[in-house]
Amino acid sequence: MSRYNLTLLTDLYELTMMQGYFENHTNETVVFDVFYRTNPSGGAYAITAGLEQVIDYINDLHFDTDDIEYLRSTGFFREEFLNYLSGFRFSGDIYAIPEGTVVFPKEPLLKVVAPIMEAQLIETAILNIINHQSLIATKASRVVYAAGGGVMEFGLRRAQGPDAGTYGARAAVIAGCVGTSNVLAGKMFNIPVKGTHAHSWIMSFKTELEAFRTYARLYPDNCLLLVDTYETLKSGVPHAIQVFSEMRDAGLPKPKLYGIRLDSGDLAYLSKKARKMLDDAGFTDAVISASSDLDEYLIESLKSQGAQITSWGVGTNLITSKDCPAFGGVYKLAAVQDADGTFIPKIKVSENIEKVTEPGNKVIFRLYDKETGKIRGDLIALEGEIYDPKDDLMIFDPIATWKRTYLDGGTYTVRQLLVPVFSKGQCVYTSPSVMEIREYCKKELDTLWDESRRLANPQTVYVDLSRPLWELKNHLLDNIHSFRDKK
Repeated sequence: MSRYNLTLLTDLYELTMMQGYFENHTNETVVFDVFYRTNPSGGAYAITAGLEQVIDYINDLHFDTDDIEYLRSTGFFREEFLNYLSGFRFSGDIYAIPEGTVVFPKEPLLKVVAPIMEAQLIETAILNIINHQSLIATKASRVVYAAGGGVMEFGLRRAQGPDAGTYGARAAVIAGCVGTSNVLAGKMFNIPVKGTHAHSWIMSFKTELEAFRTYARLYPDNCLLLVDTYETLKSGVPHAIQVFSEMRDAGLPKPKLYGIRLDSGDLAYLSKKARKMLDDAGFTDAVISASSDLDEYLIESLKSQGAQITSWGVGTNLITSKDCPAFGGVYKLAAVQDADGTFIPKIKVSENIEKVTEPGNKVIFRLYDKETGKIRGDLIALEGEIYDPKDDLMIFDPIATWKRTYLDGGTYTVRQLLVPVFSKGQCVYTSPSVMEIREYCKKELDTLWDESRRLANPQTVYVDLSRPLWELKNHLLDNIHSFRDKK
């Protein structure tokens, strides 16, 4: 797949709205928020990912000559507008929560402050990038949590296309996977690549034993043998033990990694039997790896049955987030700047409470318990609000306002989540490497209480509005109702 100019990776209506603004000489600065409404897979959190690709997209945002020619051919666009597009460059500001951060519904993962024509154009691509990688990172974090580590992502062949497989691998490693089978992802993002062999390797030899011996000779330091091609306990495991014994008896250096892989059958039963056979033969440190349509729920079940699996290969259900295939992130207008530079808050109203937006130019404060480092809650506030952790603080549920939490001054710490990424069209943020983001994500996940990480019925993390923002929102809602009543 060649590298594409992604400027036309947008919905048609973004461009037709741009032309409408252009024709009406309307290009005031606005604020758009990217956020999601519901945690994936019934969890209590998500992991944000994809910012580095958003940066690449914005940096390369321009209309090539052939882009202009294609748009001209559609018949939708006037020449004056096409001339404007030919010199288009992004000139606004973007703020974002760093990749690998634990996030929650309704809080802006990314904020765009830019002329409305520019802000409108970039909506679709930003959502495409952030939605996909955040979805896969969140799913991967659940799988890694269930397994207790040792998860390899190997879903490339089941992903929805090359980009989904490659950037999905990136997101999975950010969220804690130890590596990927995707060689292109390994090259692009400098992440570990891992793998064994397929059943076809075994079947291509006259005997299973010959196949194992040949593989061990080729890869003595990475010798994981797939043992379920014929009969797992009567053939595969005994033959693997025979090969490991031959390596040991020949005085070869101990492999850095060796063991067996199970890809079918009752993984709990087979792994326990195989573990005993390996231990009895003196191979107590041999790895037992398992695959076979695993997800976090099956892994949790296998572990509860005492499965002796130390490494997990997870493919289809991870790379597609099969039980929850869409993240649901949205891009909503929150404020419009007037002539004197003041941001006028805007709100979208719906009979569905979840679809009522949070107005204004906002920031996010994360509140941590000072003693444990765990998250007490997040506070969405208006730009300019300041919170001193020395002061007492009361936060409250923005819907059920009688639900309140009191934080005594000195018992909590405060962190602002949104950081500058673009300023006046210039990138001011340096993306860490994927492995650095992975380490950061691990620390982020440690800030969650155990109750919020469980797979079923997790404890919700508080995401509250500051009192000024809550009052602004209700004032706008009251004004809308008053206008309707007058009509």
